Amino acid sequence: MTAVQLGMPRVPGGAPREPRPDNPALIDTFGRVATDLRVSLTDRCNLRCTYCMPAEGLDWMPDEQVLSDDELVRLMRIAVERLGVTDIRLTGGEPLLRPRLEDLVARIAALRPRPRLSMTTNAIGFAKRARAFAEAGLDRINVSLDSIDPETFVRMTRRDRLGHVLAGLAAAREAGLDPVKINAVLVRGVNEHEAAPLLRFALEHGYHLRFIEQMPLDAQHGWNRKEMITADEILDLLGREFTLSPSPAERGGAPAERWLVDGGPHEVGVIASVTRPFCAACERTRLTADGAIRSCLFSTDETDLRGLLRGGGSDEEIADVWRDTMWGKLAGHEINEAGFAQPIRPMSAIGG
Repeated sequence: MTAVQLGMPRVPGGAPREPRPDNPALIDTFGRVATDLRVSLTDRCNLRCTYCMPAEGLDWMPDEQVLSDDELVRLMRIAVERLGVTDIRLTGGEPLLRPRLEDLVARIAALRPRPRLSMTTNAIGFAKRARAFAEAGLDRINVSLDSIDPETFVRMTRRDRLGHVLAGLAAAREAGLDPVKINAVLVRGVNEHEAAPLLRFALEHGYHLRFIEQMPLDAQHGWNRKEMITADEILDLLGREFTLSPSPAERGGAPAERWLVDGGPHEVGVIASVTRPFCAACERTRLTADGAIRSCLFSTDETDLRGLLRGGGSDEEIADVWRDTMWGKLAGHEINEAGFAQPIRPMSAIGG
């Protein structure tokens, strides 16, 4: 099945009326098929990024609410074996805070058919563990890095840990976790002057840089559209020092628009979730650390699998509930509509 053209997404009222077809895949009524599973391992984080959470942090999930390794592996096995998931990305919070994570990675990599396995991380502490993760079966990582200036880094994260992040990036590359991607958010009046320096840094070290528009997923619910650096502004900032041209590579369901830098072969990506929504090609499904399925990053509702899991539900019962959730996926997130409502959960509790 292929995705239909939805244009700027609008959320229709009510649940889909059509009965779900007898199809094992995670399909929805708009023809999209979810094959990419984002799994949050924890809501905890060791940074306090200003656009994500308050300085004092949040009330973290109680341990008993968080899925165990066995529960996580079972759900991922169901996703791979019964639902057609081919890609799994481990997220947080900060996934490296999950105990015995290398062992969990090895168990996921042993699933058949083997999923492509990646992780989004701030890379603090990764330098000493990169080789172990590669040997366990991790294929690649995305590292969140908004500044390469020590003072700006501290201002944005409230932690003096830039050196640890840079060491983690280098170790990932040396361990063969290719490609090593960097995710960067520009905040007006704080770090937008670093757009070009971040790209120069990435090109120099062989990293793949992706700029992400700041999204309304902060715990404080203080997101302000006027403070967001838009995709057009990002491209303008980069265009002052580099020549950018659209990449000829097919985008598919990837969230990033890719641009050749100075004619290629190097590229830079821009993920314009707010100003250029890509909902029509979305192929993602999400599992929170406490066992809830979300059909969209911006969903205002979710489906509990933990209760079914711990209540003795069979694999097929769990798979069927998962299918029902994705069948009810809405056309889009409606960020650009007057009725948009920010999710109650912040990004750290949803998973990126």
